[in-house]
Amino acid sequence: MVKINDIDFSDIYITPEKVAYIPDNLTENGLQIFVASDFEDFYKLVEQSYDGNSSYSVLYENIFFRVERSMTVTGVQYCIRKMPKAVPDFNSLGYRKELSTYLNNLCKASGLILWAGATGSGKTTAVSSLLKEFLIREGGFAYTIEDPTEMPLDGEYTALNGSFGLCKQTQPINNNWGESLKSALRSKPRYIMVGEIRTPDAASECLRAATSGHLVLSTIHANNIPDALNSVVKYASSADMSESLAYDLLSRGMLAVMHQSLRGVGRKAPVLRFLFANPDTTKGCQVRSIIKSGKLNLATPIETQMTRMAQGRPLFEDLQNNG
Repeated sequence: MVKINDIDFSDIYITPEKVAYIPDNLTENGLQIFVASDFEDFYKLVEQSYDGNSSYSVLYENIFFRVERSMTVTGVQYCIRKMPKAVPDFNSLGYRKELSTYLNNLCKASGLILWAGATGSGKTTAVSSLLKEFLIREGGFAYTIEDPTEMPLDGEYTALNGSFGLCKQTQPINNNWGESLKSALRSKPRYIMVGEIRTPDAASECLRAATSGHLVLSTIHANNIPDALNSVVKYASSADMSESLAYDLLSRGMLAVMHQSLRGVGRKAPVLRFLFANPDTTKGCQVRSIIKSGKLNLATPIETQMTRMAQGRPLFEDLQNNG
């Protein structure tokens, strides 16, 4: 009988009756019953690792699993995401070459790169892989705040420029994302990765970090790009700043917003829409002006940028003239 880590799957659902299901890879959403020789050992680890938080991670035979524990009418249900043994190379994730190249070249910029989408759409894999790419290209110190920790980023990297990169993965202090981000800034990182913007203090501190010379990567649940930007502002403005200040900081700090979904059967492919702001903040930028206004009529800039990138044309040639 096979073991859990011998099978290539993304998610495993364990019912209160201790029946396990994984995707059947025959249909887009169908499941099949999963039986493994080491299931009892794995299940015991998942149970024993519960620390009172509904979301947590376990390390089983050198592979991270992200656990979501919920109470149903018949007992405890586990929804568990199996993470890659190693962080995949960003260029292997299935994005268009032109888009991957543009994002890779943001390694020397500062600001916020935000990856939006639904649960299970590949957001964390994308930002983790991009952070790994930055460390390999430029080196420097990266600090992550994640709850739970998902991808194995912690460690030393040998950069192409001959220097070193270092990544330290942390969890929020007493679930206080704001204090954890302030602590991260005192550690003088080049890169900061926030696993998910889901609290007011996380949003406000991300905006401050993005406008103070850091390159910040994060994810957020949203249906589209305007919703993602609005969610950041709503979170931040319910913390310690006005809505107008939140829009102003976002307009100055934003580098990129990506909205991703996954399509297909078996190996799913990413479907991506994107919006970039000019990384040269000394130049005019229509996107930054729209965001600052708080009226996120972004359909035209999104379509224009996607068309220009598909055609291999510079993104900001016209936007700079109109900014």
